[in-house]
Amino acid sequence: MFVEDAAVVLDELAVITRPGTETRRAETPSVAEALEPYRRLFRIEPPGTIDGGDVLRVGTTLYVGLSSRSSRDGVEQLRAIVAPNGYVVVAVEMAGCLHLKSAVTQVGSDTLLINRSWANAGAFGDVELIDVDPAEPMGANALLIGETVVYPFEYPRTRRRLEDRAIAVRTVDASELAKAEGGVTCCSLICET
Repeated sequence: MFVEDAAVVLDELAVITRPGTETRRAETPSVAEALEPYRRLFRIEPPGTIDGGDVLRVGTTLYVGLSSRSSRDGVEQLRAIVAPNGYVVVAVEMAGCLHLKSAVTQVGSDTLLINRSWANAGAFGDVELIDVDPAEPMGANALLIGETVVYPFEYPRTRRRLEDRAIAVRTVDASELAKAEGGVTCCSLICET
């Protein structure tokens, strides 16, 4: 169900991850098989680990959360894989949540939605940051598709902050996903062909 953790899909290639939880590693072969017709595949090798939920792409920068699921060795392997295609990898210190995308996601070309209690906002440079409402700490997980943000209806205060910035929002019921600290990004791999 949480297919995002099994791969990182970029325009030129896909990286099949090595999830930080051993029981999740059995999921990667089927994802690799599905992506193979569309992208050249690379793999994170032992002892490195990366969950796709820890990787946030903004342009040619990949922000990778240093979490219980993604290791420094995994980040270094990802850096070596993507560098020939012009991508930069930035490790992000985080705490209080499972994955980086629980703490910060992209909601516009140069705009991020963030819970600053969980991720170091200084890691993201000059992009615009929209803070989640303090009453909705789990509200940072949003999925940008084209010009529209798919967003859980369970966080109306944060949704209003997005709409106040003229961001188009389409709400979905993500209440069951939230029970496992899952969000709208967790159930998707975006692969433009």
